[in-house]
Amino acid sequence: MLFDSHAHISDEKFDNDREEVINRAKENGVKLIMNPGVDLESSKKAVDLSEKYEMIYAAVGFHPHEAKYMDDTMLLLIKALAKNKKVKAIGEIGLDYYYDHSPRDIQKECFIKQIRLAKELKLPIIIHDRDANQDTIDILKEENTFETGVLLHCYSGSVELAKEYINLGAYISLAGPVTFKNAKKPKEVAKYVPIDKILIETDSPYLSPEPKRGTRNESSNVEYVCNQIAILKDLSFDAVAKATYDNAKRFFKIN
Repeated sequence: MLFDSHAHISDEKFDNDREEVINRAKENGVKLIMNPGVDLESSKKAVDLSEKYEMIYAAVGFHPHEAKYMDDTMLLLIKALAKNKKVKAIGEIGLDYYYDHSPRDIQKECFIKQIRLAKELKLPIIIHDRDANQDTIDILKEENTFETGVLLHCYSGSVELAKEYINLGAYISLAGPVTFKNAKKPKEVAKYVPIDKILIETDSPYLSPEPKRGTRNESSNVEYVCNQIAILKDLSFDAVAKATYDNAKRFFKIN
């Protein structure tokens, strides 16, 4: 019983075989999938897909890459989408200083507005943080976000930063990189994060885990992430699967 806590199943890369991808996930023990938006259009698609499939839930929001396109009207449309009963988070939102597809001041403004929306709606947030560790945690603290719920998706930071986030009440999600042979930091984080604070994800169609690297990623591959964490923590696969499933349900308030 697995919960893929972050999979872009609405992505166009799945347009030709989405039904088969979802069926493969079911056959591989995936019971629930969280499908986040990255802009208004993908958020709409995420909601539509969640209404079609019982096992799929949605998050809505503007990714930092798309921040330059979000205006107040679009934020209101995101708010309207977020009131759907299958929407369980605002996300993915945050900061990305690696690509800088949107100016950093615009990214920050977009991030803060969406945090405030999440607090208004009493929804948790799914965070994208790439090369923006300090600004991300500073904004989360300044906005007093942790009471609502914070999930660091595809976490790539240090153990020290993970400790700070855990102490603040956040959850940490790990993806395919934890399976990579030379990925030292994700493995250290997996060992450190308490089992009741860790989630697993694919971030599909990206970041395929070993032994699937070089191919399109999909939710059925979340088992490889689960297995690697089980090895690193010296726990059974079933124990990690159950813990991460329960953690994700608790974080997203899914009954």
